[in-house]
Amino acid sequence: MELLDAFRWRYATKKYDSRKKIDQTLVDKILEAAWIAPTSSGLQPFEVFVITNQELKEKIVSETNAQELVAQCSHLLVFAAWDNYTAERIDKIYAHITAGREQASDRYNAYTDRLKNKYLNRPTELNFEHAARQSYIAFSFAMAEAASLRVDCTPMEGFLNEELDKLLQLPEKGLKSVTMLPLGYRDEKNDWLLHLKKVRHPFEDFITIIE
Repeated sequence: MELLDAFRWRYATKKYDSRKKIDQTLVDKILEAAWIAPTSSGLQPFEVFVITNQELKEKIVSETNAQELVAQCSHLLVFAAWDNYTAERIDKIYAHITAGREQASDRYNAYTDRLKNKYLNRPTELNFEHAARQSYIAFSFAMAEAASLRVDCTPMEGFLNEELDKLLQLPEKGLKSVTMLPLGYRDEKNDWLLHLKKVRHPFEDFITIIE
């Protein structure tokens, strides 16, 4: 399927058919799309949690203003960003990069020193916001791949982040939740949004061409 056609097909699914489960091979492709997404300086400052445990999904519903689609979906992805940048985190990813590229371990020392000078001298919250924005790139890649595979998904921000963080024990990992992405298959008979026209701002208002 051409990517634009996949985007026209997808919508923010509001009700899933809980009887239908996604084949793991498709889930793996969606996760790989998130994993391979670009990030600033290659730091990849976030993690993705994949939740299939039904009891846990039902607990999470209470943190989403009773959005039952979280319990109905086949797989629930939670994107969680680093709560801060640290020298240890920067050094760890660059040790991994140099090893993967078979380069000298000190190959990027000057660059990582600049990163540390930038990130370690500014407020924690500013760093978390930056990491969270990076996670959105991977989040979008995951949605795009899901659409290309004809897997439904629902981008979600409307949940109690701190309560979800406690439930998933994210503070102990130095992480904070940013977004959730339920994956599954639409309930074609009962999803009220399915047959409504996709409407956006007029294209001519949305695009500004500067020559």
